[in-house]
Amino acid sequence: MRFVEARLTPGDEFGLHLTAGAALMMAAVAVFAEVAEDVAENDGVAAFDRHVSDWMHAHAQEPYTSLMWLFTHLHSVAGMVVLVLLAGVFFWRRPQPHGRYWLLALALSVPGGMLLNVALKHIFQRARPVFEEPMLTLATYSFPSGHTVAATLFWGLMASYAVMGGGRWRVRCALAGAATLMVLLTGVSRIYLGAHYPSDVLAAMVEGCGWLAVCITGCSTLRRRRAAQAARLQTS
Repeated sequence: MRFVEARLTPGDEFGLHLTAGAALMMAAVAVFAEVAEDVAENDGVAAFDRHVSDWMHAHAQEPYTSLMWLFTHLHSVAGMVVLVLLAGVFFWRRPQPHGRYWLLALALSVPGGMLLNVALKHIFQRARPVFEEPMLTLATYSFPSGHTVAATLFWGLMASYAVMGGGRWRVRCALAGAATLMVLLTGVSRIYLGAHYPSDVLAAMVEGCGWLAVCITGCSTLRRRRAAQAARLQTS
């Protein structure tokens, strides 16, 4: 019972935040494994991949096509470099030491998660959708979506900062909702442009949530542990 109580204590260095992070990470792994199994067997969510992709490709028209290109370019490698640099400057200028822990979480989550995604692509080696008149042609693998995982990691981190940073709940909920919308639109853009199947996008979102849970929880635990050590030194 003492162990359980310690894991559920909000202020403890190995308390509720660590439990919640571990639970989210394990849930993400379980969902990702289920989606990957569906893709391998062409069953479950993957059974609808071709139908959804064909429908979106057949109904592509302006101004939606230009909007989808905008979200795709924004979350490309070049776009993510710019976004991460801007966020890095923002966190560096926040009150310390909290700002630097968020900066560490940013450095670990977005670049690290994008590298993890490349590794997963080469593990599963799923071919991309093929159309007679493609809007976008890529030679790399499809599963999971790199643009979507980048958006999930970046906007998920910013939403976490907004929610945990204090302020009015309406503002925090609005910022979290805006970040979620950015992720969803990025995922839709990849399906719309014919670069990915819906299951690629879903797996990328789950992958991003799991990796983000690891990074944020790890940095939060490090911050709390150092704070506890400093407090013990002051009282000794």
